[in-house]
Amino acid sequence: MYSLLLPPDSQATPIWPLSKGQDSGHLPEAARAWIAASGYEPSPGKVLAVPGPEGTLLGAVFGVEARDAKSRDPFLMANLVRDLPAGAYRVEGPLFDPRLAVIGFLLGCYRFDRYRKPDVRTVQLVVPEGVDPEEVLRVAEGVRLARDLVNTPSNDMGPAELEFAARELSGRHGVVCSTISGDDLARDFPLIHAVGVSSPRAPRLIDFSWGEPAHPRVTLVGKGVCFDTGGLDIKPSSNMLLMKKDMGGAANVLGLAHMIMDARLPVRLRVLIPAVENAVSGTSFRPGDVYRSRKGHTVEIGNTDAEGRLVLADALALADEEEPELLIDLATLTGAARVALGPEIPPVFTDDDRLAEDLVRIGMAENDPLWRLPLWKNYDRLLDSKVADMNNVSGGGHAGAITAALFLKRYVEKAKSYAHFDIFAWTPSSRPARPEGGEAQAIRAIYALLKERYVR
Repeated sequence: MYSLLLPPDSQATPIWPLSKGQDSGHLPEAARAWIAASGYEPSPGKVLAVPGPEGTLLGAVFGVEARDAKSRDPFLMANLVRDLPAGAYRVEGPLFDPRLAVIGFLLGCYRFDRYRKPDVRTVQLVVPEGVDPEEVLRVAEGVRLARDLVNTPSNDMGPAELEFAARELSGRHGVVCSTISGDDLARDFPLIHAVGVSSPRAPRLIDFSWGEPAHPRVTLVGKGVCFDTGGLDIKPSSNMLLMKKDMGGAANVLGLAHMIMDARLPVRLRVLIPAVENAVSGTSFRPGDVYRSRKGHTVEIGNTDAEGRLVLADALALADEEEPELLIDLATLTGAARVALGPEIPPVFTDDDRLAEDLVRIGMAENDPLWRLPLWKNYDRLLDSKVADMNNVSGGGHAGAITAALFLKRYVEKAKSYAHFDIFAWTPSSRPARPEGGEAQAIRAIYALLKERYVR
């Protein structure tokens, strides 16, 4: 990925940003003539290659939004990767947000080619003035890691392979990753064990820490359900087609952890990933079963397809015992969140008003949008059980994302601040810088929040 960006003194073909109605007098005469001859209209993201002598490329005109546009997509430069031939390019002209433009360019270069012949065509970009190449690269690498893990099919991405990815990342940053797996989970992490014991691929809790112990504690918990059949409450086959992405929370946590560690943010980071496969077998947990969680609560299983909140509950209880300053979980948890906000905007749940305001503000600024949904305490009653302290699902069909968040909130009492992100981790149809497939959501916003809070 480092080869995609070039230093400022590199030789490169020019790219000329141009908005609709803008005077093109600053462009070379040959470019103006070609615009007129081709009938090109500079709509946002539209690229016009301008031929030079003897079949060479003189440059390219790149359509951008006008300065007074009511809305804009900062990632439009991803279209350059799609529409230009291989080569080195330099933007000659103002960009609305050069940093986000370069991130968009890098994210547009992403290809998942593990199982097919790679695209060898390479488009390179000279780093615009004022953009820190190390910073944009670490962000793009974190996103790439999350996308790669989500896109990998479940036959090659089970709990053991997810553990390997965590060990590879932690080792890269000089820390040791530990795991508790199989039947060793039964005593201290009974909910993780109950969900994962049905699979021949042993469940595990992945755990690593990084940074100075005296720094503020920031703990990330990621849902690592490597495939979800729904268990005995089995999903229809059509609902299983994307279930390789049910470990998207874990994938995003690892991508975010890379950004934090690579930037050497002054925090004490801890990463916890409960990694399981929710399979169907003679050892599957059943509707109506009751389990005691790590925290001591008893949980009646109302639906085995609500397994994500179960494995997160034990991991959150462990995380909470350290009383972190900030505790965050990311999980592909509910379809209700997608019904409410669609696939592009993950909801965030928190009782911390300032944290919510900061996340929404920063998410918009980073082109990584979030929206706050309420932890509406009156809905706690929907999790009541007649035989246990709580049920893992609500008694009705309403407020599914909220009741799931309320279930998780019961396992967090000591953390100074806590936020739950119900992410989709998937792009259903391609957009600039966001190819169809596995996606990083919320982590660029969270990373920017941590920089704002802890970097002085």
